[in-house]
Amino acid sequence: MFESDVLDVAQQSSTGALPPGRRVDELVTAAHARYASDDSGVVADYIPVLGQADPSWFGLSVVGVDGGVHEAGDTGIPFTIQSISKAFVFALACQAIGHERVHERVGVNNTGLAFNSVIAVELNAGSPMNPMVNPGAIATTALLPAATSDERWAVVCDGLSRFAGRPLELDDEVYRSESETNHRNRAIAQLLHSYGRLDADADETVDVYTRQCALAVDAHDLAVMGATLADGGVNPLTGEQVVPAEVCRDTLAVLASCGMYERSGEWLFEIGLPAKSGVSGGIVAVSPGKGAVGAFSPRLDAAGNSVRGQRACAYLSRALGLNLFASARWATSSNGDAS
Repeated sequence: MFESDVLDVAQQSSTGALPPGRRVDELVTAAHARYASDDSGVVADYIPVLGQADPSWFGLSVVGVDGGVHEAGDTGIPFTIQSISKAFVFALACQAIGHERVHERVGVNNTGLAFNSVIAVELNAGSPMNPMVNPGAIATTALLPAATSDERWAVVCDGLSRFAGRPLELDDEVYRSESETNHRNRAIAQLLHSYGRLDADADETVDVYTRQCALAVDAHDLAVMGATLADGGVNPLTGEQVVPAEVCRDTLAVLASCGMYERSGEWLFEIGLPAKSGVSGGIVAVSPGKGAVGAFSPRLDAAGNSVRGQRACAYLSRALGLNLFASARWATSSNGDAS
């Protein structure tokens, strides 16, 4: 799906920095124009309010670790962060309680099954397996140190806002709509509790998780949040050290292996970037040391990933040299010294 879309784009090496700003602007604009008319996929409607999204919306943002911002299309239209929140809450949990405990309680291996699979939990003796599927995300939210669910929500909201570089707000309509339909997540939480995998009340944890998914962001916010992970935890626009560099390393490793659900292997093979998607149509893709892409388009494929967003990320990965595995030959001079 991805490679055939961009074979006419010269593959750039991942070595070095992003191209000059004007060139990045040109490529972001080109990617947007190339896929804006793609009407593949459908808008999610299993959460009723999400079905109201305009299928024509499409925004692309690239934010570099140098603070450069390059955008095209509908980058200021708000949408709810949904599953993309999982990556940043995982980072907050690693910062709060450490790499080893999160690894032990949640895991880091791909399930190979759907994001809301109950079977995956049962097949693995109650282990959520990884923090990018719903069972693991619920367990990760429960790990955040707090005396009450309101305190835990404050930790989530403040932490994700610092990643974005601005205060994020709850979309009350989406929160209410999801709360009325999240029966499966409540069942998953009870199952995790029965295995001793939750450190907080099951129903209260699901409520915090539902709220975190209903935080409103835009494509620009996603690019800033991803660029913070790309820059060793420093927000490139505010200069704040949001999380330590080692937390970014852990988060990006999990995103690379699990961030795009059962399509993660295909995504890494074709695009070569740690990434996370959300059912509202958002995608964040991170190139460590360079920056991040924030994409938004509500039309989704069968796995719940934005069609236009995936294709634009594939184009920009190739054209901007973002793919982690796209190396160039080490050049040497005639006498054998590095040139």
